[in-house]
Amino acid sequence: MMATRRTGFAAGAPECRPSATRVTVLMGGTSAEREVSLLSGREVSKALRSAGFLVKDVDLQPDEVRLLAGRDFDVAFIALHGGFGEDGTLQRQLDRLGLAYTGSGAEASRLAMDKVASKELFVAAGVATPDWRLVARGDAAGTREAYDALGSAVAVKPRDDGSSVAVTLAETFEAFQAGLDAVFKIRGEALVERLVRGRELTVGVLADQGLPIIEIIPDAAFYDYNAKYLSDATRYVANPELPAGLTERIQALAVAAHRSLGCRDFSRVDVMLDSAGEPTVLEVNTIPGFTTHSLLPKAAAAAGLDFAALCRTMVELALSRKVAGQGR
Repeated sequence: MMATRRTGFAAGAPECRPSATRVTVLMGGTSAEREVSLLSGREVSKALRSAGFLVKDVDLQPDEVRLLAGRDFDVAFIALHGGFGEDGTLQRQLDRLGLAYTGSGAEASRLAMDKVASKELFVAAGVATPDWRLVARGDAAGTREAYDALGSAVAVKPRDDGSSVAVTLAETFEAFQAGLDAVFKIRGEALVERLVRGRELTVGVLADQGLPIIEIIPDAAFYDYNAKYLSDATRYVANPELPAGLTERIQALAVAAHRSLGCRDFSRVDVMLDSAGEPTVLEVNTIPGFTTHSLLPKAAAAAGLDFAALCRTMVELALSRKVAGQGR
C-alpha cells in the first residue's frame, strides 16, 4: 500500500477513518480539458483507494449532477478541469444539493476561471500581475489599442480557459492577430497580456500555506499544453535557487492571490519572475492537474507529502467543513 505520511497541512481537519469514508471522484465533463480530467480523476481514485478510502468513480456530464443526490457518499472529490467543473457551475449545483466537495466554493471558482475578474481582484489586493486588455471579437479599434498599449510582446489567451488552450505568445502584430483569431474560434473575448519574459514558477497553496516553489523549464517557447501533459522533455525543479528572501516573498504573494479570490483548501498559483527579479502573478488554478506531470503533487512531494496523503488531506479539509456544520 502507498505510504500516506501525515503533516500539519490539514490542521483543524478531523482525522477521518478512510475505511469508513466514502468518496465519489468526479471527472470527465465536456470541456476542452476532458481528457486531462479523466487522467487526473483516475490518478486520484487510485491514490485514495491505496489509502483505504471507499471510492467510486463518476464520469460526470452536466445534466447528471442531480443524480448525485441519490448516491450515498461523504465527499465528492472534484477532478474536472475547465468549464462546468472549474468555473463554479458544478460547485453551485453541489451546494444546492447539500453535498460536501473538495476545493474552492462556487464564487471563488468562478472568479479564478475568469482571468479578467481575477486580475481586477489581484490589483485591489496589491498582488502584482501583468498589465492587460480585454478584446472582443470584431473590435478593430480595441485590437489596435491593446497592442499599442501593451507593447510589441504580448500573450493572447481565452478569458476563461485553462491548460494553455489557444494561448499564443506574439512579438509582431501579425502573430498577435493570429492569436486573436485562434481564441475567437472558441470564445468571443480574448485577454491580451503584457508578455513577461523570465523564469516560470508555480506555487501550490494547501490549507492556506505556500508549498515549495516549482520552477518549470519547458523544452518549448513556453509551458503549453504539450509541455504540460505530453512531453517528457519539460524539466521541473523543486525549491529552485533564488536570492535570499525571495522564496518566502513569492510564497506570500501566491497565498495573497489565493486569498484575494476567496479560495479555500488548495490551489496552484502561476508566477513569472522577470529579468529584474520581480515576481508577478498570472493566474490561480482552483482545480490543478492530478497527473504524473502535474505540479501541485510535485510541490506537495517536495514538502514531504506524497500523492495519497495529499489527496487524503483534501478530503479531510472538505470533511472539516461538513463536521463544522458548513455543509459544503
